[in-house]
Amino acid sequence: MIHSKGWVRADNQQFTTFGMRLTREELEAPMMKWAIVLCAIVALSECHTRISLIKGKTARETLMEKGIWEETRQKYPYNPMAKFIQTGADEAMTNDADLSYYGVISIGTPPQSFKVIFDTGSSNLWVPSVYCSSQACQNHDKFNPGLSSTFKLGSKTVSIQYGSGSMTGKLAYDTISVGGISVTHQIFGASETESPFMSYMVADGILGLAFPNLAASGATPIFDSMMTQGLLSQSLFSVYLSRNSAEGSVVSFGVIEPSYYTGQITWIPLSVMTFWQITMDSVTINGNTVACNGGCQAIIDTGTSMIVGPTDDIKNMNYWAGATINQYGYTTVNCNNIPNMPKVTFTLNGNTFTIPASAYTIQDSYGCRTGFSNGGYQQLWILGDVFIRQYYAIFDRDNNRVGLANAV
Repeated sequence: MIHSKGWVRADNQQFTTFGMRLTREELEAPMMKWAIVLCAIVALSECHTRISLIKGKTARETLMEKGIWEETRQKYPYNPMAKFIQTGADEAMTNDADLSYYGVISIGTPPQSFKVIFDTGSSNLWVPSVYCSSQACQNHDKFNPGLSSTFKLGSKTVSIQYGSGSMTGKLAYDTISVGGISVTHQIFGASETESPFMSYMVADGILGLAFPNLAASGATPIFDSMMTQGLLSQSLFSVYLSRNSAEGSVVSFGVIEPSYYTGQITWIPLSVMTFWQITMDSVTINGNTVACNGGCQAIIDTGTSMIVGPTDDIKNMNYWAGATINQYGYTTVNCNNIPNMPKVTFTLNGNTFTIPASAYTIQDSYGCRTGFSNGGYQQLWILGDVFIRQYYAIFDRDNNRVGLANAV
């Protein structure tokens, strides 16, 4: 039957698509054949896959080029902690103007392609739909359920809160391909409204890689479906973010790739199994404890661009790093002084991880600034892309731990 806004939905016996009514057996027969073929392909590939990540232009860069960065920043203030504060059943997320890494997945039969941010700080997968009329959907690829023979509309809606807006839509099921792995009957969100800020981002949607208990509307994360359907040789994924090039970054499912790191992997147990959360002992500069005095909690998050911490700690780190606060509240540094700036050491579960100034500073045509961002008065830390570019990160669900090694 055809439902509101033209959504195609299946009843218990028959499916309607393009005006034709098909039985479940007629629709699922080709799906089963493809499932057999795909399982054989996965077996030959040793049950793992690699997705190339592209480092695109950030929303900040786009807005600066348009001359409306300050106006937009004040209208949609950056709240990096928003997605880590639980407010009922909905999963919270944030608008991050510096996110730049995205990869391509496909949804449906035949496949429709979408650019997504692989986000270890959230659990839902969603993309825009053709039924989205928001400004943010107009310059992004939109999923058309009427073009997919394997689409099935779910019974629930989804609402994901942002730091300055929200995404709402319907939950649905379809075949989703991530690299060489195809996940059948995967639940995902098809947006009908989106926050205006999303219109400035390159990515169409988000692919969440955190734990299922975080997911809005009880949706099963795609990584959990990969594990359940036996599509991975190991229940882990790993992330390498290239430091300098727009290309070369990857997220790998089911495999640890030695070519992306040097030395030994240090394994750190998770302290909470919701986010990829670990215990941090301290942050030191030149042997002095400048933040996280007495210990704190930190999340390894590919969906946050900066290193984020409590207001006073971040202020102290920037002071020790030699940064100054400009009229807009940015922590700026003299670009010529970066080689002389101190290293910053993060001690995680008794293990030290040091980041040089060349890694924690950001340089663009507008000058230089640090990658340390004010997270307000929450005591939680986020070790985002600034940290992950320095350390190859492995997210191990079998053993509930994170592995870190020096990135090449």
